[in-house]
Amino acid sequence: MNDARPARRMSPERRRDHLVATALELYARMPPEQVTVDDVSRAADVSRALFYRYFPNLPALHVAALSTIVDELIDRISLPGSGSDVLPTEQLRDALDAFLDTVERHARAYVALLRSGSVIATGETDALVDAVRRHIVALLVERSGLEDPAPLHLMTLRGWVALTEGALLSWLQERAVPRAELVGWLIDQLTAMLAVTAAHDTPEGRPG
Repeated sequence: MNDARPARRMSPERRRDHLVATALELYARMPPEQVTVDDVSRAADVSRALFYRYFPNLPALHVAALSTIVDELIDRISLPGSGSDVLPTEQLRDALDAFLDTVERHARAYVALLRSGSVIATGETDALVDAVRRHIVALLVERSGLEDPAPLHLMTLRGWVALTEGALLSWLQERAVPRAELVGWLIDQLTAMLAVTAAHDTPEGRPG
């Protein structure tokens, strides 16, 4: 954490942003569910009364802080346009690497955001996670060139996103394989899943 204390006088917007940044710094050192109002107030060098001027409660701060992580994830996850000379597999590898850069930097918060039963989980945080999922699926559909993807294709992409989330939760907590191996495995999983879907989405593969 930066030892330099913030200026006593800040605009309301800057003060709110500072509280959010302080929460993110605390998340890097402890699970978000263990962070208290006193922790944030002490680290931000503000009173509890001032904290409550900007946030009605701790869950509201959690949502604001986690929103910044989600915004960063959505901003970082991109794939080159169809005119790019980068191979699709390399595009996906770059996108996953960018995604993992953010996830690793906010590992504790990401785990808490996705973990079922987390005390910080709310309808609002669920909506944040869904926004990332929809962005990834929409991006993959766009880059696939399919204007009207079949139901099985969409199910495959959504299933791969769910697989990726589950794999990242395990990896962040165990680090059982090198990061590069994890990325390669996720790419191979998507390739294999799409191949199975393509085999089923043919006249021969469809159920009678």
